Amino acid sequence: MSDNYSLHLTQYRRIPTQVVNIGGIPVGGNHPIRIQSMTTTDTMDTEGTIAQTMKMVASGCEYVRITAPSIKEAQNLQNIRDGLHKRGIQVPLIADIHFTPNAAEIAARIVEKVRVNPGNYADKKKFETIEYTDDSYQAEIERIHKRFSPLVKICKEYGTAMRIGTNHGSLSDRILSRYGDTPNGMVESAFEFIRICEDHDFHQLVISMKSSNTQVMVQAYRLLMSRMLENGRVYPLHLGVTEAGEGEDGRIKSAMGIGTLLMDGIGDTVRVSLTEAPEFEAPVARYIVNECTGKSAYKQTHLPEIPTSLFHPYEFKRFHAKTVENFGHDQLPRVIAHPEKPLQKEVDLIPFGHAFDPIADKWNMSELGADWVYAGADIIPFMLPNGVKVMYDSQVWNLLRDQQHSFPVWSKPADWVSAYQKQAVHSRINFLFVNSQNLDEWLGIDMQDAQVVWVLDAGLHPVVYTLRHWLTCIRATGNMAPMIIRTQVLPSELGLEVTQQAAEQMTLACQTGALWIDGLADGLWVVNGNENLNRAAFGVLQAARLRMTRTEYISCPSCGRTLFDLMETTAMIRSRTEHLKGVKIGIMGCIVNGPGEMADADYGYVGSGPGIISLYRGQNMVEKAVKADEAVDKLIELIQQDGNWVEKV
Repeated sequence: MSDNYSLHLTQYRRIPTQVVNIGGIPVGGNHPIRIQSMTTTDTMDTEGTIAQTMKMVASGCEYVRITAPSIKEAQNLQNIRDGLHKRGIQVPLIADIHFTPNAAEIAARIVEKVRVNPGNYADKKKFETIEYTDDSYQAEIERIHKRFSPLVKICKEYGTAMRIGTNHGSLSDRILSRYGDTPNGMVESAFEFIRICEDHDFHQLVISMKSSNTQVMVQAYRLLMSRMLENGRVYPLHLGVTEAGEGEDGRIKSAMGIGTLLMDGIGDTVRVSLTEAPEFEAPVARYIVNECTGKSAYKQTHLPEIPTSLFHPYEFKRFHAKTVENFGHDQLPRVIAHPEKPLQKEVDLIPFGHAFDPIADKWNMSELGADWVYAGADIIPFMLPNGVKVMYDSQVWNLLRDQQHSFPVWSKPADWVSAYQKQAVHSRINFLFVNSQNLDEWLGIDMQDAQVVWVLDAGLHPVVYTLRHWLTCIRATGNMAPMIIRTQVLPSELGLEVTQQAAEQMTLACQTGALWIDGLADGLWVVNGNENLNRAAFGVLQAARLRMTRTEYISCPSCGRTLFDLMETTAMIRSRTEHLKGVKIGIMGCIVNGPGEMADADYGYVGSGPGIISLYRGQNMVEKAVKADEAVDKLIELIQQDGNWVEKV
């Protein structure tokens, strides 16, 4: 398997893809990375869909996707398109197709692009394991070729583009039976349909590999790009983390998955899937694109290329750093608090997840409580919560009476060498602060058996690219000490399109996401931290599936197929379950996106009819035809039955 999926791992270099024309707005090649979203209205509500589309275009959408689950919705796309044109809106429309080839063939004659999901378009999805011989498998391919070919021919005749959109959770039983629930299965699912298109000399294709799991999503896109580069035909890629959720969780997860790929040079169009009104998605997508590709420093970086052997691009394997105190490969990634102002009293730790109860004379601990506190040169005048450790600059630490319960940060290599020779360093853990000015000096020091953790601070240089290079240099010396990412969040300026809080969250996820996805880091230290950044730090670790500190909601962004108010329902479920650490709950508006696309969830709440909900344990339905007003209580009963429920404190 080739590791050739990126042009450069320490510099932003976008991979050239072939150009696909979509209604006069081309994607791929040297064209800008396009922004798109999807309507949430009933497709049969012509005026409502037109009005929402206009809002989406005003928010920055360059393409608008509309669901067409049956023939009647596909036919009504003509009325929507005509109504938009009468209002002077020429935005290209994309028909979203899942199960119905007849609807796709109608839509392809009307809109500028159709999206098909190879997992359930002319294929089977019953969650069954099927044993195939090579001959029987090939017979299935031939059957799909026959069923899919009419749509390909129509698209070719009408100049309609097509997205082959693979979803991790809706791989067909046939693909799962042969390739498993893997990125490789996702890629092969897409290529089966790509090959049919190429058999008809049809190449106006855009490809996607979506998952709600950021690790799987990144691995699948990388593998797809590697395969396309090997084959010599590189189609544009549509990036997205499916069912990302709402609020900060949805933004952080989207920024991590999409941002990691953009920094690899992968991606030509972006859709952020939030459980919110669709006009809020485009500004978030545009912010992520700008954060990852728009900064001049990313393009002007001249770091040498690194070998991909530093990490595993197509599967998650955390780097085997040795264990030092509570850092290392067998420890949870740690969060280091760095207050903007010196800590003077207990209340100053509230933004970092620790609240002191003066009446009970005890600390109330939180899952979002920082593990370490950096105090610099300022002595903390009160006792920290049990288990929370403090770092001081080495000059201050040297003067402390109690050096065993505080730990030094060494910023000058010469000071470290002198102290080490005198056995005046900490016996358990020492933090070595590395920046662009002292890296070479640190690399020249023989660490022997010293108990050290690297603190890598890229400054104003691109964090992902710079730290990949530095880590390569450090590991080349044989040093396997853990690594902390130290960064200051400086959000991009995009006016008022996203809030300052959202900008900080997404910037942190974009800056550091690839390092977590690739298993390279052991701690996260945000300079001049605050409550928002502390929450964001834990959110980043959860989005990377490395440290689960809260409930995860895998909720679809709603569309015309949705059978209940997704935003209202998600908020209701969240209000009653958000205290459940590490439990993953899928909230799906319809049966199309239900059992499959919540593949990563522990429990599922799926619309199966008007006012009717089906409940799932994993991908297995355990309650059907539950009335909507009883469904949340039933969901909680299911979680209780499994022993995963705790009462809210």
